[in-house]
Amino acid sequence: MWPNYVTAILALAHLAKAQIDRTGWSIAADSFQPGNEAGMAIDASTTSIFHTQWTPINVPLPHNLTIDMKQQYNINAVSYLPRQDGNSNGNIGQHKIQLSTDGSTWGSPVVIGTYLDDNSLKKSSFVTKPARFVRIIAITEAGNRGPWMSAADINVFAAASYTPPPISLGKWGPTIDFPITPAAATIEHDSGKLLGWSSFAANTFSGGPGGMTQTCTYDPASGIVSKRTVTETAHDMFCPGTSLDANGRLVVTGGNNAEKTSIYDVNADAWNAAANMQIPRGYQSQTTLSDGRIFTIGGSWSGGQGNKGGEVYQPLSNQWALLSGCPVAPMLTNDAQGVYRADNHAWLFGWKNGSVFQAGPSKAMNWYSTIGSGSTKTAGIRGTDADAMCGNSVMYDAVKGKILTAGGSPSYQDSDATGNANVVTIGSYGNPPTVASVASMQYARAFANGVVLPNGKVFITGGQARPVPFSDATAVFAPELFDPATGKFTTLNPMAIPRTYHSWALLMPDATVYNGGGGLCGSCATNHFDAEVYSPSYLFKSDGTPATRPKINTVSATTITVGSKITVTTDSAVTSFSLIRYGSATHTVNTDQRRIPLVPLSAAPNTYTLTVPNDAGVAIPGSWMLFAMNSAGVPSIAKTVLIKAA
Repeated sequence: MWPNYVTAILALAHLAKAQIDRTGWSIAADSFQPGNEAGMAIDASTTSIFHTQWTPINVPLPHNLTIDMKQQYNINAVSYLPRQDGNSNGNIGQHKIQLSTDGSTWGSPVVIGTYLDDNSLKKSSFVTKPARFVRIIAITEAGNRGPWMSAADINVFAAASYTPPPISLGKWGPTIDFPITPAAATIEHDSGKLLGWSSFAANTFSGGPGGMTQTCTYDPASGIVSKRTVTETAHDMFCPGTSLDANGRLVVTGGNNAEKTSIYDVNADAWNAAANMQIPRGYQSQTTLSDGRIFTIGGSWSGGQGNKGGEVYQPLSNQWALLSGCPVAPMLTNDAQGVYRADNHAWLFGWKNGSVFQAGPSKAMNWYSTIGSGSTKTAGIRGTDADAMCGNSVMYDAVKGKILTAGGSPSYQDSDATGNANVVTIGSYGNPPTVASVASMQYARAFANGVVLPNGKVFITGGQARPVPFSDATAVFAPELFDPATGKFTTLNPMAIPRTYHSWALLMPDATVYNGGGGLCGSCATNHFDAEVYSPSYLFKSDGTPATRPKINTVSATTITVGSKITVTTDSAVTSFSLIRYGSATHTVNTDQRRIPLVPLSAAPNTYTLTVPNDAGVAIPGSWMLFAMNSAGVPSIAKTVLIKAA
């Protein structure tokens, strides 16, 4: 059963986290209140506390605790228990965790972020590193009650072994701690910040009043994670449909409040309520169309079961309209739980002339037209695949209509995942696509996430060999990279944290991938209040030092129409460019992302002319990342370009 899973377990022994015996340790603080010395954070008592000085004066933040474990261990996690006496003063908010082998040289933080302001145990996990010293730095107090830091108990965890991961397979880290368990996320096109959200509560989706959503924002430039409660739209946005519209706004539909539509305007940093859908939905998919409208279908998780046919949203008039010619029946899977699961998480691609291609997860593929009252045409069967619920589909070359499909399982849960992969090539609306089987992934997986990189390769991360919601059993830690040139997958360095049900992954403007979330099940053991950053090997030289990146100096226009030409200048010679549409992701689905390779014409040294495809079904209107790559394949940091339909 799961042919490579046992091998993976044996190979990933360094991921095990064993609590280290604290006997003989020493700990120092930059400040302490007499009677609440630093040693009380490692005294094995949860009733005593460490606290920084508050009288006769308050010592200002930041504060730190430095632990000397007296010998070197293979460290991969640190836990922090806030005080348990009913008082929250000193709870750590924004923080960093650093490691050292000698107590004087401290590397880059292995963890950054912000803890939730409550008394629950926090555990920050990261890829294994040898260290003797651990430093926890409190930058803010979680509730802004005062300039303090406190702790009831701190533990450090280690792996049994450590082998330096080869840089040729990429690098994980740091871990980013969030004050919520984000089950969905997007990237803000104007700033490159990551926006994540959970439900009405930070750690659970069930039993809530509805009408609100907990969000968090991470700013890579400053390292700051902030928390926000969204009540303006009276919408619990757990388990929604998501897409980015033609102006780069985030459109969130359904979920716990199944009829609702909320729109986040990045430029104004404002959430606004939009028209309710005609059909209440949860676990639906939606995609932006060539004309800027948004199509959605499916979603029987909430709002009633069955008959969740297609409808479209027109942002200009703020109206939803049913499409009687776009029934959901052709795309249903044969799920063991019936239609409750069978119409979930469709693999949708907005395409030419207002059409949509549905590549899965059902083995039956379909074309939907959104013109008039809509129409549907069968697109055949996806090769030899079975239904592949909670698998992945990624358009890695929109010009050629190339889509990678990978993984999934016949039923939503409690059925074995597959490692099958295909390349589906689409053309004009209604024409049958071609389906070519490619080499299978090394690991069968469902609940995974797929991300297209600037070079056209596809990064598949996380998942389970046998999908079970709110469980990390059979989690797959090693991501894989699909190379369209060879049709094969390469196994990469493993991450530290399971990414299964309710996880997500997104490409960032700096060409890294953020992989986060998972859980959101209350007091369960599988809530993951964090994300890990993956840096692909193209960002490094062979010796592990950072590669020299090209830089885009200027772009002649950052708002353009399809078919336009733009002139780009760089600080050094480059050989290729690509456009990748900003993404939004939840429940394995990211209908926004797609890649357009661009062939540059050199007009002068380090000056290039690029032509955007002239079809809005290929270059879907919205915000895109423009990358330049040099002859070594190293990408630039992206510039944002807004593409509009002609």
